[in-house]
Amino acid sequence: MTRRAVVTGASSGIGRATARILRERGWDVVGVARRAERLEALEEEIGIVGFAADLTRGEDVAALAQWLEESGPVHALVHVAGGARGVDAVEDARPEDWRWMFEVNVVSAQMLVAALLPLLRRAAAADGHADTLFVTSTAAQSAYAGGAGYNAAKAGEAMLAGALRLELNGEPIRVTQIAPGMVYTEEFSVNRLRGDTNAADSIYEGVENPLTAADVADVIAYALDAPGHVNLDVVTMRPVAQSAQHLLARGPLRPRSS
Repeated sequence: MTRRAVVTGASSGIGRATARILRERGWDVVGVARRAERLEALEEEIGIVGFAADLTRGEDVAALAQWLEESGPVHALVHVAGGARGVDAVEDARPEDWRWMFEVNVVSAQMLVAALLPLLRRAAAADGHADTLFVTSTAAQSAYAGGAGYNAAKAGEAMLAGALRLELNGEPIRVTQIAPGMVYTEEFSVNRLRGDTNAADSIYEGVENPLTAADVADVIAYALDAPGHVNLDVVTMRPVAQSAQHLLARGPLRPRSS
C-alpha cells in the first residue's frame, strides 16, 4: 500500500526536506505552499504533486480539501508551514506581526485539521491508522527576550496539537509534535529579520553543526513510519551545541580535560 502525505511549507526548508525524504521512502506526497513555481520545480525533481495555496485563507484551505478528496486518500497531514516576524521586545512589537504569526502558525493549523480530518478518518478506517504531525519549536516551550510573539504563536500551535490528541482519543489517528531548536535554513531567519542577511548569518556564527532541515525531516519520517500503534507525542530536538533555548556554545565542541 502506498500512503499519501500532505506536506505544508513544501517550497523550502524543513517542508521541502520532508517532501524529499518521504518520496525516498515510498510515500506519495502532496506539497502545499504559496510559491507555485517552487512546487513545479519539486514536481520535476522528486515527483511530488504540488498544490499552491495560502493556508491563512479559508477559501484556499477549502479548495485544497476538495481537490484532495477528489484525487485520493490522505494518510498524513504534516504541517510545517509557519514562521516568525521580528525580534522586538513586547513593548516595541508590531501588532500586525503578531497577528500574522498567529494566523500562519495557529489559525492555519486549525483550518487544515478541520478540513482534512474527514479524509484522515476515511484513510484510518481503510488502512489502520492516519497521522497528523505539527512542526512547532522549542520557542513553544521556553520564552526568550525578543521572542514573545513567536513564543506565543508556537505555544498556541503546541496547545492545539495537545488538545487534538485528547479529542481524538479512541480513534486510530496519531498526533505528533516535533519541536526543533536551532535549525539552519536558507529563509527562516532572513524572513524573521526582514531580509537582513548579515544579522541572520550572525545567529549561527561559531555554532558547530546547527540542525539542518534534513535532520528534522529525518525525525518526521521516522515518526510517520513507526508502527501504527506507536505515537511520538512530543519530540524536542536541538543541536548538541544548544543545551537549552538560552544556552548556546559558540566555537568548537571539545571534551574538557580531566
